[in-house]
Amino acid sequence: MPNAQVPAAMSLWRYREALPIDAETDIVTLGEGMTPLVPIDVNTPEHLIKLDYLCPTGSYKDRGASLLLTHLKALGVEEIVEDSSGNAGAAIAAYSARAGIHCTIYCPESTSQGKLKQIAAYGAELKLVPGNRMATTEAVKLAAETTCYASHNWHPFFLEGTKTLAYEIVEQLGWRAPTHVICPVGFGSIYLGLFIGFRELQTQGIIVNMPRLLGVQPDVCCPIYNAYVNKTESITKMTQTGKTLAEGTTAELPIRGQMILDALGATNGAFTTVDNTDIKTGREILSAKGIYVEPTSAVVVKGYQKFQETGIINTGDLVVSILTGIGLKASF
Repeated sequence: MPNAQVPAAMSLWRYREALPIDAETDIVTLGEGMTPLVPIDVNTPEHLIKLDYLCPTGSYKDRGASLLLTHLKALGVEEIVEDSSGNAGAAIAAYSARAGIHCTIYCPESTSQGKLKQIAAYGAELKLVPGNRMATTEAVKLAAETTCYASHNWHPFFLEGTKTLAYEIVEQLGWRAPTHVICPVGFGSIYLGLFIGFRELQTQGIIVNMPRLLGVQPDVCCPIYNAYVNKTESITKMTQTGKTLAEGTTAELPIRGQMILDALGATNGAFTTVDNTDIKTGREILSAKGIYVEPTSAVVVKGYQKFQETGIINTGDLVVSILTGIGLKASF
């Protein structure tokens, strides 16, 4: 008899027929998805925010973790490793616990204490790596030679989870697409998931036009932004030049760089950058409206303003900004 599951109508699994999971497979779920879509302010109804930090572990990463761990459990995997700056590690640890799979999470030593405690609480083995996010990725590669690598950056099943963001946005808007979607971008799992989801909806004739996908990166680590402004055909590694409050977006060289550039071009998208002052201001603006997010999420606020200033967002455009992680994980 299958395990008791959260009703599909209450989670991203309402779209199961569009997900690459066999109908007979028991899913690994905590009821992730179907998060609120609300105006950022009652006086600006054309700017909506997707409260994806309300997924079970406090970040949007639960979407990908649910799909990925469902897939790995169905294959009979018993042990995994993963590298993360925090939120993905928490999601993979939680869903591994749900699936009965042992996991080891590699994190930078600088990761927020709240995130590290959360990962450990799920029973995951935690390994802290000196140096930046890239050093953590290098460290996990050795472990991945002998243990299944459940990477939220490499594994395509993770993107199958994040694509449900696009499905939900369109459904919540009455089966229409917004003009723009803004999201934080590091390795690009939201950006690419949105592109995959909106492209599938367009192919099926559910929406006519693809939204423009707008990405925001920290100014101290912005290789995608550099490729965008310089109109280069590839993304070049950018060594991180300083500390940023948006720890979840520090990817010196995104793994799926060509896919990101393809999505950028196909949607007539754009990128901008923010500094720590912008991030603090964005978080304060959201907090004053009753929205408490981690700094990585707050990049979209000033990002929205900068896209307005450059004429990318115009009056009357319907914009959705993705809020990715809850503020309880990372205080400063």
